[in-house]
Amino acid sequence: MTVRTRFAPSPTGYLHIGGVRTALFNWLFARRHGGSFILRIDDTDRQRNVSEALQPILDGFRWLGLDWDEGPEVGGPHAPYFQSQRQARHAAAVERLLAGGHAYRDYATTAEIQAEREAAQRDKRRFIYSRRWMAATPAEQQAFEAEGRRAVVRLKMPREGVCAFNDQVRGPVEFDWVLEQDHVVQRADGTCLYHLASAVDDHDFGITHVIRAVEHLSNTPRQVFIARALGYDVPAYAHLPYVAEPGSAEKLSKRKVGRYLQHPDFRKLHEHGAGILAALGAAPPEAECNPLLVEFYRAVGYRPEALLNYLLLLGWSLDDRTEMFTVAEMIERFSLDRVNRSAASFDAPKLLAFEERYMQRLPAADKVAAVVPFLQRRGLLPAAPSEEDLRRVARVVAAAGERIKVAGDIVGYAEFFQPDDGFPYDEKAFRKRIAADGAAARLTRFRAALETVEPYDAEALDGAMHRFVEAEDVPIGRIIHAVRVAVTGKAVGFGLFDGLEILGRDACLARIDRALEALRRSEALEA
Repeated sequence: MTVRTRFAPSPTGYLHIGGVRTALFNWLFARRHGGSFILRIDDTDRQRNVSEALQPILDGFRWLGLDWDEGPEVGGPHAPYFQSQRQARHAAAVERLLAGGHAYRDYATTAEIQAEREAAQRDKRRFIYSRRWMAATPAEQQAFEAEGRRAVVRLKMPREGVCAFNDQVRGPVEFDWVLEQDHVVQRADGTCLYHLASAVDDHDFGITHVIRAVEHLSNTPRQVFIARALGYDVPAYAHLPYVAEPGSAEKLSKRKVGRYLQHPDFRKLHEHGAGILAALGAAPPEAECNPLLVEFYRAVGYRPEALLNYLLLLGWSLDDRTEMFTVAEMIERFSLDRVNRSAASFDAPKLLAFEERYMQRLPAADKVAAVVPFLQRRGLLPAAPSEEDLRRVARVVAAAGERIKVAGDIVGYAEFFQPDDGFPYDEKAFRKRIAADGAAARLTRFRAALETVEPYDAEALDGAMHRFVEAEDVPIGRIIHAVRVAVTGKAVGFGLFDGLEILGRDACLARIDRALEALRRSEALEA
């Protein structure tokens, strides 16, 4: 048997972290067994579909490296891969169910069904539809239609026995058939619903393993019923634990991001990314601002392999000590029998820790390549940067070191790519460090010292600073902070002497002159 798995997102929103975890497990299982991973778009819910959401879903998969063997933009022998384009096939399956006595046309109104439901509640008994408005013969069908009624098609579910199957994660599972309602599989307008379409498409695409989130477990009996009624082979099912909220056992929901922001770890993750997006300028689309969506991590510069490694461990483990996996190792070691049954909580600090590890391990040239697009998006580098531009980027990246946790952090060092008169001052730092008594005079004297430093590198600059504070007989903090604010506009940053070397002598002198002039203008206005 050739393993064939599928992931079937609905284009009703952007790519969710929980959904990507499910897609990853499908992809790994297929790759582990030399099979195929199919991407199918379940777009039967026309009212909720968002046309602009499909492309980000596809782009997100490509960014993560989760390539699909069949599906949109790839094609394949089972095309089309959009459920909305397979309606004729679904409708034919409905006719087969009707002909086999496994489904029926139902002419009940919503009010009539609700009345039966309320009567069951009053009598304190389980609601089981009476099938009173079922058309069992063409004559009954004509009679109902003569009243102006329109029919839906319902499954004619068994009223006794059990649906039993072996779940690849949860083990033996049983559902009493009597607990299953007669689910609608075709609307009055002829369009088919998810359960019918999914069962038919899984068969037509040759899906051998349906690996999905545990909230779909309750859907399985009706899909098994449909498959058996149509004479299909029933795929193996594996229901994954859901991803839980930060610090809670409740299921993670992209609609509750505001609530999650009250959790300090989640808020810190969000604020870090939001700061990068703000520094990039134009207001980003909503999908880039939500840490529950894959687009957020791509937008702020996470390594895709770090996100995959983190998602792998949301419900799966190899042992109690191994955490870091290359993609090849993930494929080699993945198995469904090591998937946990309990929910895995979204752990923001752990996700960022994975990102930091991957960024630290990245070769210098790859790290430069990762940050360049963010500098370009910010307008700090041209579309075709020169060799000199790239050398400066490399020097800033090296000096920043572990401070660059995600590629987008590079925009926090914009002052190294802006003109000498083109960066702003931190006003509080400016007042404290440059407008303080005696600070301007010391800065002027240190400027003179910079003119003679040879060679103009970090080591020589460090020596010059220490000779200066010794001659001035002042604590080093009295001058070093003033220099930093003057040349970068900020109170903090990576090593000052590395920064002075990267900027070069002429730029440092010009920036000190600018700071002193800004102080003089400020004092003149106050006078």
